[in-house]
Parts: sequence; structure tokens; C-alpha cells
Amino acid sequence: MNSPLGVQRMLISLLDIGQQATLEQLPDLVAQYAPDAGIRHCLIYIADLQQNTLRLLPGRDGAELLDTDDKPPAELRIDSTYGGRAFQEGRILCKPEESAGLDCWWVPLLNGAERLGVLRVLVGKGADADGEIVRALASLVALLLSSKRSYSDCYARLMRSRPMNVAAEMLWHLMPPLTFANAEVTISGVLEPAYEIGGDAFDYSLADDVVHLAIFDAMGHDLAAGLAANLALATCRNQRRQGADLASNGEGIESLLLKEFGEAARFVTAIIADFDLRTGMLTWINRGHPPPILIRGGRWTTALDCSPVPPLGLGLGQPTTVCREQLEPGDRLLLYTDGIVEAGSYQGQEFGLVRFVEFILRHCAARLPVPETLRRLIKDVLDHHDGRLQDDATVLLTEWHGRTGTCSVKGNLS
Repeated sequence: MNSPLGVQRMLISLLDIGQQATLEQLPDLVAQYAPDAGIRHCLIYIADLQQNTLRLLPGRDGAELLDTDDKPPAELRIDSTYGGRAFQEGRILCKPEESAGLDCWWVPLLNGAERLGVLRVLVGKGADADGEIVRALASLVALLLSSKRSYSDCYARLMRSRPMNVAAEMLWHLMPPLTFANAEVTISGVLEPAYEIGGDAFDYSLADDVVHLAIFDAMGHDLAAGLAANLALATCRNQRRQGADLASNGEGIESLLLKEFGEAARFVTAIIADFDLRTGMLTWINRGHPPPILIRGGRWTTALDCSPVPPLGLGLGQPTTVCREQLEPGDRLLLYTDGIVEAGSYQGQEFGLVRFVEFILRHCAARLPVPETLRRLIKDVLDHHDGRLQDDATVLLTEWHGRTGTCSVKGNLS
């Protein structure tokens, strides 16, 4: 790599100018300033919505072209390429580029713990490459991408492999990032069918030492179901931010569902929970939803039962039961919708709860990053259902590391 002054110039220039740039201008800016740090070329690849492929973010001025006449691939499979492996494992990989006399570094693009894609960094063969420098560059590029994607149609189009229905458009813009992690907790979610969401949604948030978790499943698989899920999620956030407790929150959601849908009886099942990171106490309500699954010690599992209460939106007036469970460091909590376990193959066999839990146990034992475990899970569910689901399938996995835990979302960045 180049001198510390060159590295500093690269990072400061990208930070300063990149704030005013559009998403489409980022590849050319990176190509312009990366050589200051001894980087020959740097290409940006974005993961698609279903995390099957990595797609090249093209530069406006053709900055993606190499010194040779060869063009880089516009798309890479995540399950069968070096770049995809770096994305899966959350670590930097190096592959010699024999024909060009270069070394190719694949560097994960992470916004916190959320996986956005990878950088393809090319340096001269045998150069004194520094992983800390390329990691810093990847972090800065990820921050710039994250700051621009919410208002960039280019980003949305690059992520999509086919048209998206209106319900999915609404829900993806309302739900939080697929993954969050810090030293105490990792939270990761996945949802399919990504382009034709009906009524599933998940949510999480942090306030001081309390993690809020929620999962919703609205009746039906149409736009009305999507509207009901959106309404439930938004109302849950609104009630929570005004200080409502769990029972009151559920009652507030039900009241609004009844007001807006009336005799249509558009009901929503849900689990709404608070988890105290200081004490490990999980508190939750269950409104007609499959019970949470607790995994302890990487092998012991149990369903967390709670006195049944009807789904939201039926207006039956039954009192809400608030349940509690003491968790231990290392515990994993699974919230899911019935589309996961009820997904059937062409032979009529459901994916099933046992297979679902065993899949999580097996991949956690392999010490895969949490979001990668869920990515592989949903692929397995889709394969079991011949690529298309008849119902939404959603999982929200929370892993508590304890007060002195170590975040498990990434692999070793080496």
C-alpha cells in the first residue's frame, strides 16, 4: 500500500466529496481516490434482495474497466464465487489474478452488521497490502451507500431481479435492516417471498438496555393483508414510543385494526416482546401466533408457552396475558411465522418444526454468522417448496451474548 498520507488523502477525499455525490457517482469517486492508497482498482458489488447474487454498481465514466480489455463480471453468485464466500463469511479473501498480474481482495461491505455486498480490490502482485486499509475503505463505502440508498431508485433496481408487488414495496421500506449486532446481542431476520409479501412483517429496536422484538402475520396474501401488517407494525412502534406497555400496545393495535377494517375482520397474529439486556428477562405477549422457540447450549430447545389470546383485530375483548422467561447468555430466541414450518414440497410433506429447529442448531454449531444461517435456511425452505411459497415465511432470530459477550454476526476478518 502507499504512505499513510496517501491513505489519509483517500479517506478524507471520499468522506468529503462522497457526502454530496449521488449513488451513481460513487464508483467513479472510489476509482479516482483509491490509487492514493496504492489500490489499482476498486469495484462495488451490491447484494440482491434475496442474497443470491452480487451485482456490480457501474460507474458513469466507465470506471469499472480494468487496465486490460476484460470487463469485470456484472453479476456473481453468492454460493459459488470468491466474492460470495467473503459475503457469507464476513471476512476478507485474497485471490491472485494471474492474467493481469494483480492480487484480488474481496472485502465485505458492512453497515454495522448489515451485509450490503463486497468490494473487489485489485493491487499489484506482491504489493505490501494492508487489510486494515481496505477494511477502512469498505467501511466508508458502506456508510456512503447506506446514506444514499433510501432515496435512490438506482439502488432499488440493482437489488431486484424481478418486479415487486405493492405490499412488499410498503413493508420493505417500513421494516428495519435485516441484521443488527453489538457486543451484547445479535438480531437477524429473513422474509420470503421477497417480491410478493402478503402479510408478514418483523420489527426490532433498542432503547437503552431494552430490545424490542415483534413479528406479525396478517390473514391473507393480498394487498389488504399487506396494509394490515403495515398498520400493525406502525401502530406498535407508535404505541411503544409513547411509553405503552406490551398489553396496552396490543390493545392499541387491535383498536386501530377494528377502526380501519371494521366488519372485514382483517386479523393479525403477533408476538410482541421486550428483552432486558441487563437481566436477561424476556417479557412478551402472544396474540394467536406460533410460540417462540428457545435454543440453549446449542442443543436444548423448548417452545415458550403463554396463555392463548385471540389474534389482533377480532375484538373479542379477552384480557392479555403477559409472560416472562429468564434467558441465559448464549441463548437464541426464534420468532417465526407458520409459513416456515408449513411450507410443503410437491410430495405434500411440510418443512416442519423439527426440521426448522434442527437446521438452526446445525448451522449455529458450525459457527456460521447468524445472518448467513438465516440466508441458508430460507434457501432450504424455498428448495423444499420448489422455489415458490404459498404463504409468507419469516424468521427473526435473537442471540444474547451476555453483558460481556462478543458479537457473532461476522466471521474472522483476516
